[in-house]
Amino acid sequence: MSVALVTGPTAGIGRSFAHQLAEQGYDLVLVARDKERLEAEAAELRTAYGVAVEVLPADLVDRAELATVAARLSDPARPVDLLVNNAGFGLKKRFLDNTVDEEQAMLDVLVTAVMRLSHAALGAMSERGSGGIINVSSVAAFLPRGSYSAAKAYVNSFSEWASREYAPRGVTVTCLCPGFTKTEFHERMQVGRGSAPDFMWLDADELVRTALKDHARGKVFSIPSPQYKVISTAARLIAGGVLQRFQGLGRK
Repeated sequence: MSVALVTGPTAGIGRSFAHQLAEQGYDLVLVARDKERLEAEAAELRTAYGVAVEVLPADLVDRAELATVAARLSDPARPVDLLVNNAGFGLKKRFLDNTVDEEQAMLDVLVTAVMRLSHAALGAMSERGSGGIINVSSVAAFLPRGSYSAAKAYVNSFSEWASREYAPRGVTVTCLCPGFTKTEFHERMQVGRGSAPDFMWLDADELVRTALKDHARGKVFSIPSPQYKVISTAARLIAGGVLQRFQGLGRK
């Protein structure tokens, strides 16, 4: 049986990953802070799909608990075939309205955890010559909109590099870049559905289905829905044009 480790699997995109992977026959390792919710989710998955589910409670902000998850990924006796770095963290207020500790906690989850867990997984997977990683980023990565966008830009850049670096060793790395999605994430940030037009809100199950297909095809980026493909492409073209103008000024 293949094994997938999913961070943030008790709601939204992470929960959809857990269920769709279980449906495909993956055994699971579920990682989140809330042990009670993890146990409830694990019981539901075992009953619905007949797969083995391991519960690994961990706060990814805590370096020692993060190390426990990394050790699980690098354990040669219990190989993990697919890592889904999905754990989310968002701050509604502007940068200077948050404390520096709040900003640091966000970076710990969105950047440090992704880097450390990917490091552990890539080491084990490249040694075996097979495996995969899906890093859940955001379309926000293409837009300069505060520290959240900056953190997600790291995830995009890191994933793109890792995809090309480790593909020859049998490891597929895909970066999923959703936009507004109907999950608890925006609710926890007190961001209502009225903050974006209805057509901009995505269904978590559908975007995960697309991401898994893109990963199976070896795609570096999975950007679900036509509207977000347009936004990401436009953002990259505009950014490229601005950069070219600055480079041109530097040559004069």
